[in-house]
Amino acid sequence: MNKKPLVMLVAGLFATNVFADNLELNPIVVTATRSAVNIFDAPASVDMVDQSVIENAGAGMILSESINRIAGVTAESRNQFAQDPQISIRGFGSRSSFGVSGIRLYVDGIPLTMPDGIGQPGNIDFETVKSIEVLKGPFATMYGNGAGGVISLTTKTPPAGNEVSASFLAGSYGTTKESAQATGTVSGVGYMLNESNFNTDGYRQHSAAHKKQSTAEFTFDLGADTHVTILADYMKMEAQDPLGLGGAGTATTLDSAGHSSYSSSIPMFSSNQQAVPLAALAANTRVSRENTQAGINLEHIINENNSINLVMYAGHRNNAQFLSTVANTGAGKESTISRDFVGTDINWTNRGEVFSKSYTLTSGISYSYMSDDRMDFSATNGSVSAAQHASPNRNETDNSMNFDEYAQAKYSLLNNLDLNAGVRNIHSIMSFNPNIRTGITTGSAQFSNTTPSVGFLWKFREDTNVYANFGKGFQTPNSIQMAYKDSGTAQIPSASTGGGPNIGLSGSNSNNYEVGIKSFLNQSTRLNLALFRVVTNKEIAVDFGGSYASYFNVPVQTSRNGLELSLDGKLEHNFNVYAAYTYMDSKYDGSYISKNIVLGNTIPGTFKNQLYGELSWSRPDLGFTTAIESVNNSKTYANDLNTAYAGGYSIVNIRAGFKQEISNWRFSEYARVDNVFDRDYISAVRINDSNGEFYESGAGRNYLVGLSASYRF
Repeated sequence: MNKKPLVMLVAGLFATNVFADNLELNPIVVTATRSAVNIFDAPASVDMVDQSVIENAGAGMILSESINRIAGVTAESRNQFAQDPQISIRGFGSRSSFGVSGIRLYVDGIPLTMPDGIGQPGNIDFETVKSIEVLKGPFATMYGNGAGGVISLTTKTPPAGNEVSASFLAGSYGTTKESAQATGTVSGVGYMLNESNFNTDGYRQHSAAHKKQSTAEFTFDLGADTHVTILADYMKMEAQDPLGLGGAGTATTLDSAGHSSYSSSIPMFSSNQQAVPLAALAANTRVSRENTQAGINLEHIINENNSINLVMYAGHRNNAQFLSTVANTGAGKESTISRDFVGTDINWTNRGEVFSKSYTLTSGISYSYMSDDRMDFSATNGSVSAAQHASPNRNETDNSMNFDEYAQAKYSLLNNLDLNAGVRNIHSIMSFNPNIRTGITTGSAQFSNTTPSVGFLWKFREDTNVYANFGKGFQTPNSIQMAYKDSGTAQIPSASTGGGPNIGLSGSNSNNYEVGIKSFLNQSTRLNLALFRVVTNKEIAVDFGGSYASYFNVPVQTSRNGLELSLDGKLEHNFNVYAAYTYMDSKYDGSYISKNIVLGNTIPGTFKNQLYGELSWSRPDLGFTTAIESVNNSKTYANDLNTAYAGGYSIVNIRAGFKQEISNWRFSEYARVDNVFDRDYISAVRINDSNGEFYESGAGRNYLVGLSASYRF
């Protein structure tokens, strides 16, 4: 890892005397802790990125663009849209191959995480998002199954008047994005209607994508005490999958040292890192997704001490994915899912005093259900013949149900000392029901667990808060992890080869510890420091990573020990500095040689050191802003054996923009250059890939330019 950015961070910590004392960092209210609270007084590690960061982060298409700046968060772009970005919080979710697992996702309080624990960040329409909050640590476990962290997005508030806007963006690799939005308030009803269309040829060969999104939001009051938000969205996407690089059959020479076998550990690609494995071309690997979801969030104030919140949502999702099963032969499969899902959450909040000390108590119940019609067909050269369609490898209906009860409370023991505590009972059922006799047996599994959390917030001084928390976490296997068992033969799972479902898979348990400090070094400089430890038993890992992957519970303990440090400050002459550093030692605390696990090995997909730094400057009188960003990651292992890894890297990005207001018109122009020095690097890894195709290369120097116009009336 390039150590020069560390100098910038250290210099910032010891140069606080240059910060202007007459500038104040605005307090931010967050809702990720269930009860609205100033972020400085939140009894946990909570970070937030606002609308300006989201707008300046990139094309506004993937979640990793906006949250890679947060300490403790790993958000790696795969530079292709067939797979969701790799997102993990303190190591939770680092193994996920599909969607986001181990982290809960919400938009306006409406879940984007399914009952089995898989979230779909690709459904998010970032043109409508106002802020993103990230809750880390023990109190995230209060959000249920797989809550190693919480990412909560809030949409923009419709203005009192009416406004229409349009924007256009273009960039490298044939990338374009057009969007149009209408928002405002009519007869007391706030509305926001947004439509966007995205196209790219892709940085790598065979990585073109097209994505269309539509969002409608309505807000209104039912009387003086009831507020309603209705949110509906539609997403349709087609994307080619270039697969990973590094294994045999890759159509390129990667570097002088080879890098063509499972045991490779060479971190960088040659000039042809845009190449694609022959298997992706032969099998025409790709994905097609369509998602429709609608939800309602109702908040009702009963009286000055009591309020209730009701969330209901429902949706449908279609997913069809073509994968390669035998490298370079054109043999593959089409895996399809037709999903219906519903859910609801209702909670009651009571506020009052006991022994002249204030308290807040929130209790509620949560229910979610999904039903998947899953089919799997053999494919040849990226298509399914009539004969193959008539003989599916898999045809079943899978159901997942989750029902939880929870309570969370805060009590002020002293004027400067708060006690925070909570408990959640988790109940999950998953069932697998064949629709035809394919040799795959039926089965079901139930999971139950209670996850308590407790912590203290000490208001040490007016400008300094200290907190300490402990919580237990629980993560059930998701539907993908339970689909197959003992499929190490790389054949289509069946009664003879060892088929699914993997009913014997257990949930994983974790103990989460956290201590932290939040301090204003002066009126315009905020410092956050957190130390954490996570100990996990029965962690779920890849048993065999082929096209029909299977999973098992790691029989040895794993641990993640780390430090998070962030600095946010306003300097004189309109300069701002921001830096976020994460150190995390994630490892196996024992050996299990038959599964390639050795005592002290690093958990794949995690980074020991990560540093994000940003220096920005503005000229308010000209409406001009500019910034330079530095992204630095140490190496990350791609397999449990730790014989394959992606090397550390440092890249620099720059951005600039203008904004103007002329009468009722507002205009903005925007330009961004990523990877300014055109570094070769690996942006993401595919954990335990059976073909050794672990690596997804980062894009070289690339640019985006955009402009937008809006009219208020």
